[in-house]
Amino acid sequence: MPAMTSAETAYLFRHALLRDAAYQLQPPSDRARLHELAFHLIEQTFGGRAPESPPLDAIDPPEFQPHPTDRAAEELVHHLGVAISSGADVPGKLRAAHQLYLRRAAESAMRQHRQAEAVRFWPTLAPQLQGAARAEATRLCGLAWIRAGRPKVAEGLAADALALARDAGDRNIESLALGCLALVYMETGRMGQAEPMFDQALELHRQSGDRRREGCELGNLALLYRSTGRTERAEQVLAHALAIHRELKDRKQEGEALGALGLVYAETGRIEQAEQTITKALEINREVKNRRFEAMTLGNLAYAYQQSGRFEQAERLHAKTLEVVREVGDRNSEAFVLGNLALVYKDTGRMAQAERGFEQALEIAREESSRQFEGITLANLASVYQGTERPEKAEQAYMQALAIARELGDKRVEGGVLGNLAQLLQETGRTDDAERCFEQALAIHRAVKNRAFEGSTLANLALAYRRTGRMEQAERTFEQALAILREVRNRYFEGIALGNLAYVYYATGRLAPAEQAFTEALAIHRETGNRRFEGIHSCDYSLCLLAAGRHPDAARVWREGAAMLRDMDATPLLEKRTGDMREACAKAGVPAFDHSR
Repeated sequence: MPAMTSAETAYLFRHALLRDAAYQLQPPSDRARLHELAFHLIEQTFGGRAPESPPLDAIDPPEFQPHPTDRAAEELVHHLGVAISSGADVPGKLRAAHQLYLRRAAESAMRQHRQAEAVRFWPTLAPQLQGAARAEATRLCGLAWIRAGRPKVAEGLAADALALARDAGDRNIESLALGCLALVYMETGRMGQAEPMFDQALELHRQSGDRRREGCELGNLALLYRSTGRTERAEQVLAHALAIHRELKDRKQEGEALGALGLVYAETGRIEQAEQTITKALEINREVKNRRFEAMTLGNLAYAYQQSGRFEQAERLHAKTLEVVREVGDRNSEAFVLGNLALVYKDTGRMAQAERGFEQALEIAREESSRQFEGITLANLASVYQGTERPEKAEQAYMQALAIARELGDKRVEGGVLGNLAQLLQETGRTDDAERCFEQALAIHRAVKNRAFEGSTLANLALAYRRTGRMEQAERTFEQALAILREVRNRYFEGIALGNLAYVYYATGRLAPAEQAFTEALAIHRETGNRRFEGIHSCDYSLCLLAAGRHPDAARVWREGAAMLRDMDATPLLEKRTGDMREACAKAGVPAFDHSR
């Protein structure tokens, strides 16, 4: 019989249903031999035996080297597994080949961000190993689950790996297992447990002189510092990590550290520096084909765009990021992106879409036990309830979010929730409670150096002063807020604060500066796609025009603003402004404007 070509061999063994049916017709001993034969034929087709990998518990092992058999590793593992389980007397070489390809299949899947495949191979390999090697296979399985956004599943594996490493007396693998378990704790919001574990892992890396892993652990620790409001410390630690990665010429880790540093810049109002840093990180992540961190970096860049009011660009990037995180199977990151995309919908007046997005994100966060993101999403969902006139639901969700932030020691989120809760208290007539909340929120924003949140909270406090008739205090506070919002290039909130300041000018009889401020605010709202406040401030601006005697212009601007609010189902807002308009028209001696045309 003539020898089969490579194409014929591939054809035979890629038709799985026919293949398996044919195998089942054979006696068990023949079946084992057929599977062994299939293994050898496929291995030969793909270039022969892959090289032996360094021991799993090796200190500073070389980078994984791809081999043609990686494309068929799953098939090779399948045939070897059946051959070993079916055969009575299995040669040691066959068992060694099974371990070799199990490991290569798992490592190749992780390198290509196919975590769902990796977590099938590591648990099969680990029981075949002993001591520190078994601990490392178990840890890597846990790490794959973390990267898949499933920290709850990873926790038991990380704890088992730590126990196995300590039993084996291997300090190197112990340090890695400590870092893995610390990641689980951080991903699930248990910051108090995560921090000492990161510190222990870092100390072990330093004792062993492992600079590469020291840099990686510093990066993880910086994320924890940022989450717990220690922004300045996070920046210092990231700079140290970045120096190590550059010293070692580790481009992959350099890209990851730059992305995290860019996010710190964005959160502290250094938008231009943030965009430059994140763009550089994105270039590196693409260069080294780091798809998981490419997605995270795209999300960070979209966040920077959101901070500066460029919502159309942010929305496009979030949509692209969502594609990538779903491609790599990262559920936690999927929740984050859904939440950020919902924020864009909310900030551009699409409240129904925003609510659905936050609900989807919340479902994933609870499913994956991500307490930190559960709290953030509850606070954002509360703001949708607040903006759609459901104050009781909003307050309940804010209080749940506040409890989670305090439980986790997340000062940054606590400050944000307090600021939003203060607005709700003000809107529901609890002025004293509202102002106390505003002051608490501002103290936290200043402590963690969150300039963007400080500016927006000052603007909301100024609005509370305006609503209670304290116009001088309102004006001074709006001016302070605008200085910060312009410093951090937050165009979205700049427009809101400027339009609200314009109303102060109008209410105190300064019509010329009021008209100028309204005109500038409306231009910013159009630039940032803020339809909600374009509608609100158009209605307010019409009152200013009415007071200036420009009745036709006032009627036109009123109708434009009323139409926007009506299109967004903002009925209570429209009713309030309709009452103000009718009162102003009566004072000016003109008929009330008809907003139906």
